[in-house]
Amino acid sequence: MITVYEFSPPLLLGRLERRYQRFLADITLDAGPTITAHCPNTGPMTGVCQPGSRVAVSWHGQGRRKLPYTWDLIEVGGVWVGINTALPNRVLGFGLEQGWFPHWSNLRAIEREVPYGNSRLDFCLTLADRSQVYLEVKNTTWCQGSLALFPDTVTTRGQKHLRQLTQMAQAGIRTALVYFIHRGDCDAFAPGTLRDPEYGRLFQEAVAAGVEVYPYRFQVSPVGISYLGLASLG
Repeated sequence: MITVYEFSPPLLLGRLERRYQRFLADITLDAGPTITAHCPNTGPMTGVCQPGSRVAVSWHGQGRRKLPYTWDLIEVGGVWVGINTALPNRVLGFGLEQGWFPHWSNLRAIEREVPYGNSRLDFCLTLADRSQVYLEVKNTTWCQGSLALFPDTVTTRGQKHLRQLTQMAQAGIRTALVYFIHRGDCDAFAPGTLRDPEYGRLFQEAVAAGVEVYPYRFQVSPVGISYLGLASLG
């Protein structure tokens, strides 16, 4: 079993100059030039967007992309944090294939981006007994001390997912929320009710309806990402 999701090619290190227009970040690479990288995070990035911080970017060649660099990680207080919202699904899929998660050890099949109703869910897992469970994954970077929180702003999309998962659970369909804690310094999780009270209310309704909650902890570095275990629910 491979225990680390490795970045390939390796990430490039630099310092954040500024983030602007949500999707753009100016970064001075250690190797020399200041580049403009794509910022794959539409949220406010609370606590993880301080100019002058160490960052890591991936290079994707000149190809058809307007910006060949993507900003993936930032160092906050000596801890690397993953800000690329596309990474959790990649890492989770890799970890499922590698058997990282003991409670999903009896997998028969993994489907990604599964249509359900008028939307898509991140994963559908088929277990050894042919039963299925639908997973929705949330990138989680905001924290207060060692408590990870999601969301860090009002998220109508996140609210929609909670309502959908709750309806599915009430209909007898097994569903789960995976909070991908994209930093290694948090050992507990709670919904970010302070920033989105409606999300907090819907979260409690989802849990009461039987939606399973898995706050997964991950160690992040410019080399790769590894699974640390489950955080407690705060």
